This record gives sequence, C-alpha cells and structure tokens, in this order.
Amino acid sequence: MSGPIEQFEIKPIIALPKVDGVDLSFTNSSLFMALGVAVSSVFFIWAMHKKQMIPSKLQSVAEMVYELITGMVSEMIGSEGRKYVPFIFTIFTFIVMGNLLGLLPYSFTYTSHFAAVGALSVFSILITVVIGLKKRGLNWFTNFFPHGTPWAIAPILIPIEIISFCSKPFSLTVRLTVNMMVGHIMLKVIAGFIYDLSFWGGWLPLAFIGCLTLFEMMIAVLQAYIYTILTCVYLNDALHAH
Repeated sequence: MSGPIEQFEIKPIIALPKVDGVDLSFTNSSLFMALGVAVSSVFFIWAMHKKQMIPSKLQSVAEMVYELITGMVSEMIGSEGRKYVPFIFTIFTFIVMGNLLGLLPYSFTYTSHFAAVGALSVFSILITVVIGLKKRGLNWFTNFFPHGTPWAIAPILIPIEIISFCSKPFSLTVRLTVNMMVGHIMLKVIAGFIYDLSFWGGWLPLAFIGCLTLFEMMIAVLQAYIYTILTCVYLNDALHAH
C-alpha cells in the first residue's frame, strides 16, 4: 500500500513542454478540477432542466443548495448581495466538489494543494476589491482607517489593517488545505489498519472506516461552507464601510 502522503502528489497525464519555465502539462490535478466543474454543471443542469411543482429528489437537492447560498448571501451582505449569488455559488460548488471527489478511491483532492486553493483565494479577494472600488470608489480605502478613528493611532492602525487584509488569501488557503490534508491522511492511515484488525472480523473494520468516511464527507461540506461564508464576509466589508 502506498504511503498516506503519496495521494497528494501531482502527476502529469499529458506532458507538455515548458514555456518560460512554466510547466503546462495536463496533470491529475487539472483532470479532477475539470471533472469537478463538469460533474457539478451536469448535475444542476439535469436537476433543473424540468422544474416541477412537486420536485424530484435531484431537484430538491439542487434547490436546497441554491437556497443555502442565497440565504447565506442575504444574511451576510443584504438584499444587494443577490447579484453576487452566482459568484458565491460557483466558489461553493467548486470547493465542495473538490473535497468530495477526493474521497473516491484513486482520485485526487485538488483542494489539498496550496497552489490551487491559493490561486482561488487570491482571485476571490481581488474580485471583492474590484466590486468594492466600483461601488464605493476611493472610499473603499477607509477600510484601512475607518471614519471617526483618532489620527494619533493612524501609524499603528493602518499597517495592521493592511497586513490583516493581505493575509486573508493566506488564511483562507491554509484553513481549507490543512483540513483536507489531515482528513485524507487519517483515512489513509486507518484504512491501512484494516488488514491488521481482520481478527475482529471483516465487518468491524469496514463499519469503522465507513463511519469515518461519512464524518469526512461532513467535514468536506463544512469546510466549503466556511470558506464561502468568509468570502461573503470579505465581500460585505468591501461593499460597506466599517
């Protein structure tokens, strides 16, 4: 059995020549990102292509996810946040698909890599900045020095606020990647003990790993939810003054 860390190794599927030192090969990470987008797109299109007054199971799941995101956006941002539901919805589905696909045998968890999640986090924060500047103009910079704050503490407060803002992509990335890595490593290690526990009977180790997998599925959804909530918080900060 391979080691618990090997599941996070990025392997090229279609090797391509480097361009200016950048490896453009199509990797297992690229494959599962594309697969995550394809699966989620097909699911929602298929579930909603024939809306019914009495929804089917697939339609119920699709509507539940959509209502979860719209409710989150309305609560965190307000009524004006509805225009940003597609942005938030896309982030949630991309992350949750990456987390769940990684639980399948011989799969790859692209949300366990700092590069992939880091790029998404930087992109998300930049989008909130663009939205904030578009709505508030130069007043957006008051996030670093709120109105009514004594000027005497400006030399201390402004650098702290700038550092806090710049650390947002890092905190989003670390929170998600570390949780995904730890959970998947734990599953891999415990699965390796199944053979050693065979004297208990096959059903006990299988039941244990099954329960652990269900727990990891809940963690996968929860981490996507937390990431999405934090994105909504940052978007709300960009849209509204402190």
